[in-house]
Amino acid sequence: MKIILAPMEGVVDALMRDMLTRIGGYDLCITEFIRVVDQKLPARVFTRLCPELLTDGKTLAGTPVRVQLLGQDPNWLAENAVRAVELGSPGVDLNFGCPAKTVNKSRGGAVLLKETEQLYRIVKAVRDAVPKPFAVSAKIRLGYDDTSLTLDNAAAIAAAGASMLTVHARTKSDGYRPPAYWPWIAKIKQHVAIPLIANGEIWQASDARLCQQQSDCTDIMLGRGALAMPNLAQSIRSGEPAMPWPQVLELLMQYSEFEMCGDKSQYYSNRIKQWFSYLKLQYPEAATLFSQLRVLRKSSDILATLEQALRDETSTQTG
Repeated sequence: MKIILAPMEGVVDALMRDMLTRIGGYDLCITEFIRVVDQKLPARVFTRLCPELLTDGKTLAGTPVRVQLLGQDPNWLAENAVRAVELGSPGVDLNFGCPAKTVNKSRGGAVLLKETEQLYRIVKAVRDAVPKPFAVSAKIRLGYDDTSLTLDNAAAIAAAGASMLTVHARTKSDGYRPPAYWPWIAKIKQHVAIPLIANGEIWQASDARLCQQQSDCTDIMLGRGALAMPNLAQSIRSGEPAMPWPQVLELLMQYSEFEMCGDKSQYYSNRIKQWFSYLKLQYPEAATLFSQLRVLRKSSDILATLEQALRDETSTQTG
């Protein structure tokens, strides 16, 4: 079984990848997408979103990190894919699943699921350009408005030479509303021969088992569930219980300290609140603490609130 950490725009950045892969259980990470329009991007664009390129394409825990590209022009995507692997990425991933309106309006992400031939042209151009030892993977949803092109799209991507296909088992129109339609992945598997990765609505180890059963797919990708339970990958692998809340608080403190010292410190307030929006789905304590954090604007106030919560937990445990 392979477990892959999903790309989540504005959430799973290098710091989050580092923290989650240190906890363990992941075989691969995919970066947030790099938007390709009409030029070969400079190296700094790649290393800004994927600083792991400077450490042999791996997190400090040793987990490989694959650069993801998003765009609609086959030739420019191919050129930038070559640059990604030259810089140290162990392959490239192509984003055909992003549901964001701004991305779709500029003919990127999930809107390309309406253009089967273009999917083929993009994947083939990238596969032909990238040296064979490097993987060329893709991520799709079941479709844009409906599932009428699901099988055609998957077959086109496979025929174009993709090494692997991740399927988020919902359409763009479904958004992130439950359920994920995992049986659709089993249907796709009957039509393509390349490895498939199942993605969507995996929050617990029991969800992973059900997903594997219904999708007829061993390998899985974790997104929001990995943020709700930081040790979800290990829980799926070994059955260990959810990380205790005091440990989660310590993790939040580490994240806060690194984030506030980094070059994205201005985003700290939004990012920590976004992480809490997932944590509260798993931890009642997070929901209580989030009610205090959500009204705070200053990073120093948020950090002070987290420090107090950790002190309260420590005194409760020792008392």
